Amino acid sequence: MQESLVEYGPRRVIITITAIFCALLEIVDSTIVNVALNDMKGSLGSTLSEIGWTVTAYAIGNVIVVPMTSWLSAQFGRRNYFAASIMIFTVCSFLCGNADGIWQLVFFRFLQGLGGGALLVTSQTIITESYPPEKRSMAQAIYGMGVIVGPTLGPPLGGYIVDHYTWPYIFYINIPIGVIATILTLQYVRSPKYAEKKSASEVDWAGIGLLALAVGSLQYVLERGQEDDWFNSPLITSLAVTSAFSLFFFIWRELTAKNPIVALRVLLNGNLRVGTILSFILGVGLYGSNFVVPLYTQTSLGWTAQQAGMLMIPAALTTAVMMPLIGQLLQRGVKQQYLVAGGMFIFFVYSFWGYKILTPDTGADAFFWMLILRGIGMGMLFIPITAMSLSTLKGQEIGQGASFTGMMRQLGGSFGIAAITTFMASQNMVHRSALVTHLSVNDPLVQQRVNAMQQSYIAKGMTPDIALKSAYTALDYMVTGQAAVLSYMDVFLLIGVMFLVCIPFVLMVKQKKDAPKIDLGEAMH
Repeated sequence: MQESLVEYGPRRVIITITAIFCALLEIVDSTIVNVALNDMKGSLGSTLSEIGWTVTAYAIGNVIVVPMTSWLSAQFGRRNYFAASIMIFTVCSFLCGNADGIWQLVFFRFLQGLGGGALLVTSQTIITESYPPEKRSMAQAIYGMGVIVGPTLGPPLGGYIVDHYTWPYIFYINIPIGVIATILTLQYVRSPKYAEKKSASEVDWAGIGLLALAVGSLQYVLERGQEDDWFNSPLITSLAVTSAFSLFFFIWRELTAKNPIVALRVLLNGNLRVGTILSFILGVGLYGSNFVVPLYTQTSLGWTAQQAGMLMIPAALTTAVMMPLIGQLLQRGVKQQYLVAGGMFIFFVYSFWGYKILTPDTGADAFFWMLILRGIGMGMLFIPITAMSLSTLKGQEIGQGASFTGMMRQLGGSFGIAAITTFMASQNMVHRSALVTHLSVNDPLVQQRVNAMQQSYIAKGMTPDIALKSAYTALDYMVTGQAAVLSYMDVFLLIGVMFLVCIPFVLMVKQKKDAPKIDLGEAMH
């Protein structure tokens, strides 16, 4: 019988802090780069399309390694694998900061993503197993604070660094944290005793190849589809077909292989199946709203990256406060389904609120309570979804289950952002056409508005013909701005309805009467 991995006292505190910092490193790095893209583009002499690859390459590396994390932990020992991942992430952070060409940077970002993917899932497993079963909801609350707060910290931190220093420092700040985390991991984290390691000939190389091809191609399609005009691009079409076929053969391979790289059979667990779907939806809501709000404030309201990032901080702090409270409620026996349903309803209210307040000149104050509500909703969703997913798993299944929920949350985020950008592009055209049909040159009100703007431009020294042309240009600009705001409103409504529709399905999930109410899986036996 294997020794328990439960820790106590200062040792557990150190392990928890180390794991959270590693999870934060990975998450912050996925969003911090967004605000620095413009500076990187100028510094490296690349196009906007090329510099976008720094985000795409990291996400592809991430999503390839996440499903394999449980197997890699078993192969090399969790502590060694976790420490090696931190080292890869840290070294690649240094190399990214020193890159002197765009494709060099993209390559190092891909490697950094491979290192980072392990940090998120393994952190969750390490924290879960360091706490006794009765305290695991609280453990997930602590971990969840990092996962929810992380994406929000990226933009303001990145904005501050870019404004006050240079873009390589967004990578260099990882180095001291990575070095300390590596030392603490090697000193304090213990590995469970897995079954015997596989020899090179027993490794499921075909499974590894098919998995990398399936999720790598899918991630590329989701990240770059909108920019490349989706299926009008031969590359996007080819990769979508490649992903579909690879996924089919990967599933077939994993269900028939003697030593599968990903234990798909763990998905026979009903709670985990529901949990992976809910994790996907959570990813859409978490990353989608983190994408839409800063984009709206910067493009429609003209805010800076730092101002847009700072707006999200109160909501993140609200989530951080909510996490321990939700952990306590779970420990006292409140059903996970009720908390998830409540969180989804609150997220619907937040989305509907956003739908109602968006205008071309909404003030900063209008967002405060709406975003606080988002923070409460996220706090009510993350831990109960994780608890529900992993509640009836045992032993090595905990790590396998955490890998699936982690991957689905990540894919949900990518899918959400891709779907939002596509939806907004099409809605923009719809709203613009509708607005233009109401603007007839023969309409006295339109003529009155154009004449007033023309006179204003003439007063500034323009000739009447140039002033008239400028007035029509300004009117066109106003129509474009209004169409964009209507598109943002549609996105908020769509996300809200998606969460509302899920509520009845969540309430149908059954909690086993004989299962401990808050157990997130027993320690390795």
